[in-house]
Amino acid sequence: MRTLEELESNLGYNFRDTRLLTKALTHSSHAHETVASAGDNELLEFLGDAVLGFLISDFLYRRHPNLTEGQLSKLKGFFVSAANLVKFAEQLGLGEYLHLGRGEEKTGGRTKQALLVDAFEAILGAIYLDGGLEDVQRLVQRFFQPQIDEVGDASRQFSDFKTVLQEQLQARGLGRADYLIASETGPHHQKLFVVDVVVGGRPVASGLGLTKKAAEQAAAHEALDRLNREREFIQAG
Repeated sequence: MRTLEELESNLGYNFRDTRLLTKALTHSSHAHETVASAGDNELLEFLGDAVLGFLISDFLYRRHPNLTEGQLSKLKGFFVSAANLVKFAEQLGLGEYLHLGRGEEKTGGRTKQALLVDAFEAILGAIYLDGGLEDVQRLVQRFFQPQIDEVGDASRQFSDFKTVLQEQLQARGLGRADYLIASETGPHHQKLFVVDVVVGGRPVASGLGLTKKAAEQAAAHEALDRLNREREFIQAG
C-alpha cells in the first residue's frame, strides 16, 4: 500500500493530524474487524458531502450569476454526483490507500465507485476539520474549476472550437470528430446536456452545457486541449 505522504502530495495538503486522513480512508468493514480501530469514514463522508455542496453552490453562484436557481441546482447535482466525483477519486488513486475488511478486499472494494466517492468526500471532511474551509476550497477549486468555467449561459457566444478541432484532426490525418449526447437531464426549460466527442470510434473528451450546442463546443474545447497535450491522442481516449 502506498504511503500517506504520497497522498498528501497529490492532495497538495499536509495534515496536522494524520489520524484524520487515516480515518477518512477506513471503510466500516475494516473498522469492524480491527479491535484498535479509531472508527470508519462515514461521519467524515457526511461532513465532506455538506462542505462540498456548499462550495460548489458558492462557485456556481459567483461564476454564473445569470443562471436561474433551477439551472444552478441541476449543475450542482451533476458536479456532486457519484459519476463525477469518482473521476477525482481515481485521479488521486484512492483505491490504493483504502483500509478494507477481508470481505470488501476479496470483492474488489478498491475499485468500487461508492467506496471511492465516500473516501473522497471523507477526505474533504477531514481537511475541513484539520485546516478549515479555505484549505478545502483550494482543493475543490483545483478539481472543479475547469468544469464550472466551461459551462456558459445558453445565450453565450462560444468560440467555434468544433471547427478548429476538425481542422487540426484533418491536418494530422486523424479523421472526423463526431458528437454524441451522453446524457440529457432535467425539464424542457432547464435541461443539462453532456456530450462526448468521438474520434476514430473512441470517446476522447466530454463537455457539458445548458444547450446541446454549448455542450458540443465544451467537448471540442477539451478535445483540443488533449490533442495538444497528448502524443497518443486516439489511443489515450
